[in-house]
Amino acid sequence: MGRNLDKTLLPGKTIGIIGGGQLGQMMSFSAKEMGYKVIILDPQANCPAAQVSDGQIVAKYDDLAKLIELAKECDVLTYEFENVDAATINEVKKYTQVPQGTKALQVTQNRISEKDFIEANGFKTVPHVVIENIFEYHRGVEKLGAPVILKTIRGGYDGKGQILIDDPENVCYADIEKLLMQGPCMLEKKINLQKEVSVVVAANSNHETSIFPVIENVHRHNILHLSTCPAAIDPQSEQHIYQVGETLAKNLELVGTMCIEFFISDKNEVFVNEIAPRPHNSGHLTIEVCNISQFDAHIRGVCNLAMPKIKLLQPAAMVNLLGQHLEKAKEQLVKHPEWHFHDYGKDVVKQNRKMGHITILSDDLEGTKQAIENNSIWDV
Repeated sequence: MGRNLDKTLLPGKTIGIIGGGQLGQMMSFSAKEMGYKVIILDPQANCPAAQVSDGQIVAKYDDLAKLIELAKECDVLTYEFENVDAATINEVKKYTQVPQGTKALQVTQNRISEKDFIEANGFKTVPHVVIENIFEYHRGVEKLGAPVILKTIRGGYDGKGQILIDDPENVCYADIEKLLMQGPCMLEKKINLQKEVSVVVAANSNHETSIFPVIENVHRHNILHLSTCPAAIDPQSEQHIYQVGETLAKNLELVGTMCIEFFISDKNEVFVNEIAPRPHNSGHLTIEVCNISQFDAHIRGVCNLAMPKIKLLQPAAMVNLLGQHLEKAKEQLVKHPEWHFHDYGKDVVKQNRKMGHITILSDDLEGTKQAIENNSIWDV
């Protein structure tokens, strides 16, 4: 069955979202604001997205019968994370529109196919080799030179499923073997970073695109800590990043929102790191700082509405609230009228779990970043 590429869904129709975390919640906010009905499928009852939607089907993401039930109840189906099964999506396409299709999923669910796709489009990735055993690991380290990062081919987020190897002579081989037991892995050269940036792109089924300003990102312990927009990069790098965004969106047959992450080296080389075929943590600040948010753009894309030119209304910083930060941030909220405070409403608070975020509009980004770093909330 085709994707009904030219069909536009107007407000009043029903959107089904696979996944009920904060991304699904913010998609639902945008959809409800525009007048759509929303149904969530998620195994967690009262998940963040279900709290702001019209209904929820409580089921695992791979429960085909329940996914078909969801498909029959909605006019269009989308997802909030990239680890949904492509074969399952193809099956539910028999029952409703799935304008995102499966190409972006199939490319990005596997680090090998993702890097091959990026390079086939003429863009640079970090030097890497695929390894399947400890002997190939040693050859890979010799070829790339330390430091290197070992990553699983599938899955992994916020630093999970990867090992940084600074000194190959002093490494725990049991940890390496543990990753290799999961299947082939990718060994990447760790480059000398100048900064990390990302760009959010959205498109509809008519191939109209909206591209957001480049965002600069700072990670702590492999978890996104701080995003600022606009990124402090040179115009050549910025234009190159926009070119990458437009090209990959077109060749992935993008519908909805995706994010592309980049490394900029100390030699000002731009490397494409990875593609997330969905809204992204770094794009949360677009809720306040642009004429539409990445979530508005996603809903517009999957419903095939016209895609506007994106405008940055004011510079801003966004800082994540992890489990260890949330209560302290709430206590300080009364002292910070400049904070746009977002609590995702998750039932269980855990250390290093993303529980919310704060966006601060500011014409003095350096001063704002310094104020965040000086605040004891984020010392934990």
